[in-house]
Amino acid sequence: MFTGLSAFPLTPLRDDQVDEHAFVGLIERLITAGVDSITALGSTGSYAYLTQKERARVAQLAVEHAGSTPVFVGVGDLRTSHVLAHIESAEAAGAAGVLLAPMTYQSLTADDVLELYRTVSESTDLPVIVYDNPGTTHFTFSTELYARIAELPGVASIKIPGVPTDPKTAAKHVAAIRSVVPEHVTIGVSGDAFAATGLNAGCDAWYSVIGGTLPGPALAITRAAQAGDSASALAESDRLEPLWGLFSEFGGSMRVVAAIAEHLGLASSRCLPLPIQGLTEEQRAHVAAVIYELGLA
Repeated sequence: MFTGLSAFPLTPLRDDQVDEHAFVGLIERLITAGVDSITALGSTGSYAYLTQKERARVAQLAVEHAGSTPVFVGVGDLRTSHVLAHIESAEAAGAAGVLLAPMTYQSLTADDVLELYRTVSESTDLPVIVYDNPGTTHFTFSTELYARIAELPGVASIKIPGVPTDPKTAAKHVAAIRSVVPEHVTIGVSGDAFAATGLNAGCDAWYSVIGGTLPGPALAITRAAQAGDSASALAESDRLEPLWGLFSEFGGSMRVVAAIAEHLGLASSRCLPLPIQGLTEEQRAHVAAVIYELGLA
């Protein structure tokens, strides 16, 4: 299950409530496209801004409308007891696995994080994806910590940040992680601009932001890499460079992806949770122009 393209959809809001109709539409769009898995309630899905009840409902909707496609559910929270409550909701919904980031307000140590994953692995039979996302959690995993966590029962995959842009350096980076984790634990790249390089370097999966809203181009990159056609994977990624540039220009991917979803009528305007304002009208126009120029509209 933990290979190929895992698409991370938005959890659109409307009038400060989860827009269930829009969310289901995004899930159905992913199923039609043929993604390998769906990860609901990732960072793109605004999990940290939702109540436990809202998160349980989103998990339920995702599984109900995903058919046979595996659904992984984000369960990160500040307190371990809250994480375990989210896991119970994911289990009740029928999730195929859980995605866990070490959320923090006070700084966490490596031992804190290891104990979090140990507690979770002992508390559920669902496979666990380790979510290394220092941009949002402000916690950085070491390769040694990857190794310690990967030995825990139930850990199935590690979602790593973007790899180095140089292909040889990227391959060494992935190989270094691969050398310290068990064979059954897959490695998934994130940071969409790095996906082609990461997949070509030996990553098993792409945990994709853009794949949750525009699965077509994400699948094109993934399938080329899976077929061993590294040149085509890189060429397709290079074609999307104007899109990757928007992520850098506007402080990350979520605001851009939300603007794309709104522009395409997949979500209502201002679908992000406040206080996140999203992009200005001028910035939205720029995003729309790029989407049009790339033929993604």
